Amino acid sequence: MTPQFEISVDGQLGVIALNRPEAINALSREMIAGISETLAAWREDPSVRAVLFEGRGPRGFCSGGDVRAVRTAALEGRLADADAYFAAEYAMNLLIATYPKPIVAIGHGVVMGGGIGIAGHARFRFAVSKARFAMPEAAIGFVSDVGVNAILANAPEPRALAFLLAGLPVGGADALTLGLCDAVIAPERLDAARRGIVAAATHDKPETALVMLMQSEGIEAGEAPFCAEADALAEEFLLGTASAIVAAVSRRAAAEPGFERLAATLRSRSPRSLEAILQSHRAARKSPEIATVLAQDLRLARFMVRQPDFAEGVRAVLVDKDQQPRWQPQKVSENARETISQAVRG
Repeated sequence: MTPQFEISVDGQLGVIALNRPEAINALSREMIAGISETLAAWREDPSVRAVLFEGRGPRGFCSGGDVRAVRTAALEGRLADADAYFAAEYAMNLLIATYPKPIVAIGHGVVMGGGIGIAGHARFRFAVSKARFAMPEAAIGFVSDVGVNAILANAPEPRALAFLLAGLPVGGADALTLGLCDAVIAPERLDAARRGIVAAATHDKPETALVMLMQSEGIEAGEAPFCAEADALAEEFLLGTASAIVAAVSRRAAAEPGFERLAATLRSRSPRSLEAILQSHRAARKSPEIATVLAQDLRLARFMVRQPDFAEGVRAVLVDKDQQPRWQPQKVSENARETISQAVRG
């Protein structure tokens, strides 16, 4: 069997390649465990001075966590296994975010969910110009997790919330503007950039060499259309509840058809997920430390996987693929909002 991830050392650069291209490198338990064990070993290895994450296959870096396997575990009553998956994933995210050696990521194609949980927490984050970033958890009845709120706490709140609530994919320019990557590179320069990363690991000061590489290989990313749309809806995205935001964006779209795609997307998402995403992001803006945010993510993951929308959303998007989820409830009550708030606070 082909390994789901490949470990190698190129000079003084440790390389972790996600190698599950048939699933756009969705993160299995085996991959998460292997990544964590490898990083732990390299942390004490003086021959490895920097680490690179990359994804095999043309479709993308990583499509996210293996939520189909988590759904199966939950439906079979193996909730401890579902909880353990998220605990292991978030521990890996924390390890990447706090790693003492420089970690580099090259995002190409699909960089979504758990893919952002790896690439987004790297210290040096390259993205190929045609990469597509998204946190589409509201489409599957889940919550924006993997510590992404710690990253987006630095972005203007309306931009962050538009990205998280809608879950629409954005290109390199928007990812750069949101703070999800540090440099956008041209596809034809990918091999050259990788050679530069290998060389940087042998430099007296790898961090300095990597900064210089970003400056030399980074291109002008151009306009950030999604962020511009969020800016135009800033007043709507600052409202107090998710349902109020969805209603307000829909009203704007009725008057200004340019906003209809965003409004329709928001209306299609799990109402419970939207409220959980809103509350968790605002809580993270007050306490954006990565360990605190990931602890909150774990509480919410345990909560959300036990709600009917998670099994239904994964069914509709990834199992049956009919894209017709039946959300329960259709409207989040005040009591439900308080229950979500309790999960956020712990």
